Amino acid sequence: MVGRFASAFLLMFLLAGASCAPTTRGNMEGALRIDGSSTVYPFMEAVAEEYVKTHPRVRLTVGVSGTGGGFQRFCRGETDINSASRPIHESEVECARRHGVEFIELPVALDGITLAVNPSNDFVDHLTVEELHAIWAPDSVVRFWSDVRPTWPREEVILYGPGADSGTFDYFTEAVNGKSGRCRSDFTASEDDNVLVRGVEGDRSALGFFGFAYYQENRQRVRALAVDAGQGPVLPSDQSIRQGSYRPLSRPLFVYVNIQSTRKREVRQFIDFMLDNAEPLAREVGFVPLSRDTYKLVDQRFSRRSPNSLFARRNLQEQGVANILRQDLDGRERNP
Repeated sequence: MVGRFASAFLLMFLLAGASCAPTTRGNMEGALRIDGSSTVYPFMEAVAEEYVKTHPRVRLTVGVSGTGGGFQRFCRGETDINSASRPIHESEVECARRHGVEFIELPVALDGITLAVNPSNDFVDHLTVEELHAIWAPDSVVRFWSDVRPTWPREEVILYGPGADSGTFDYFTEAVNGKSGRCRSDFTASEDDNVLVRGVEGDRSALGFFGFAYYQENRQRVRALAVDAGQGPVLPSDQSIRQGSYRPLSRPLFVYVNIQSTRKREVRQFIDFMLDNAEPLAREVGFVPLSRDTYKLVDQRFSRRSPNSLFARRNLQEQGVANILRQDLDGRERNP
């Protein structure tokens, strides 16, 4: 989460400095360049901090340019790894193709985009997907809460959300408005989730959205809303996100690896380390881990260096991460 920008840059400095420290633990050297999602950043930070304990001579930088900003660098071949809170866009695939970048797409955890209101808001307990669209659509005429439901007070809806470079913004707008990036413009946008939480916390009429893990860290400051996609209101939780019943805002989180970079031993070992420890580290930072069997499928995908995107054009809500991975691996086994 971008509320930890300062720690991101500090991490760059500390990990680079650690490579110079004399030690007998691990003699592997090299450099890894990681950038990408603010949502996925705490997971990448946790992996990096554990990895350098056994490989302190590897120079490792973890940046936070946002999913879109990170893909811009990754697709030009400037980084080895990009973390993302949405699947890669076709325009980004084309950019990678132009620059000769082949990549491996690895789901690493699950998240649920969480709608949050001020704790003193005592009239909203859930919103339907149709109501979310009415609020966030580019042509929205919603100004007051009473415009959403007549029984609600005539208080102005003050909106907060991630900025346009955020994968969370892309995923939310596609799920709610039918097209990535399609959204009203009169809301407070920030890549810093702390700004969003402070905004919602400070105004009874506020409504914002951000990742589930960041909500978990701040659940004493804001209140989560349930979402009704047609089968009754569902709150975000480990169970509802894992089962996919928190629709349409449950999503996988990804790591993209430049295939050329996997020629470097330190990159291969970093990804192997990440996948070996993804379950406890994802849980530690507030994400919902994939199942152990699903992580085995992800590991197979990396071992085979399976290129390109499986998830960009799939209905993730209907098919699920494991089924998509399994179908791809089964197809490759039938057509080696």
